[in-house]
Amino acid sequence: MSDALPIGDFSLMTHLSIKTLRYYHQVKLLEPAQIDPDTGYRYYRVEQIPTAQIIQRFRDLGMPIDAVKTMLGAPDLDTRNALITAHLSRLEGELEQTRQAVMSLRNLLEPAQAPTIVEHRTVPATQAVGIQEVVDLSDLLVWYHGALGELSATVAVQGVQPTGPGGGLFASDLFQYERGKATVFVPLSHEMQSVGRVSPLVVPAAELAITVHHGSHTTINATYGALGAYVSRHALAIAGPVREYYLVDARTTSDTTQWRTEIGWPIFQTAKQHS
Repeated sequence: MSDALPIGDFSLMTHLSIKTLRYYHQVKLLEPAQIDPDTGYRYYRVEQIPTAQIIQRFRDLGMPIDAVKTMLGAPDLDTRNALITAHLSRLEGELEQTRQAVMSLRNLLEPAQAPTIVEHRTVPATQAVGIQEVVDLSDLLVWYHGALGELSATVAVQGVQPTGPGGGLFASDLFQYERGKATVFVPLSHEMQSVGRVSPLVVPAAELAITVHHGSHTTINATYGALGAYVSRHALAIAGPVREYYLVDARTTSDTTQWRTEIGWPIFQTAKQHS
């Protein structure tokens, strides 16, 4: 093979180490064009350089080897582009998670300039429909989005008008022991037909210390901390599930900076407003 490139030369041309090239051969990602039967030396072709460069780019972007193999083996350009687009979408999602984590950490490191505004509110028992399940804390965010989406769609299909913002109830066991009851609900003026997981319920009356969380739920624990500290300082806390009301959320806008969530902590007395 007159245009054969020894593995050392191919490594220099592609900036893939000999160790990496041997590994890619082993997993059948980038196989040599020829292997000397006597020496076992690997040889490549010049035409393989672009493929090696493509592999390197996608590995630099964190694409798993199996996904790179699937992408390279795609039967047509549309299929290949779809696989690449799907991976880029996953990367964008990971970047957004990282951005949210960085923002949350900065908020923790930089003390809030304004005091947390807390309102004491008496909430009457409310007729509603909802979804209730015992869930793991690690699954809570995914469960919440799925359950609230299912609940909202069911209400909309039946043409029932909510009487207020949707909300959630979360048992203390969920946070203390990483598993507990979670409920999402939509208040209604009259009963609605049960469909799937959606069924009628009564949101119990409560006296709550309430504050508003601004932004994505990925940083909501900081607002929980501020509200919990307030309740603790004033010796107000009683047992019971914490409560959330979704004034503005993903159903309203995809702009997470516009989201507004009321957090309610059960207490034993009420007053007008505190800070």
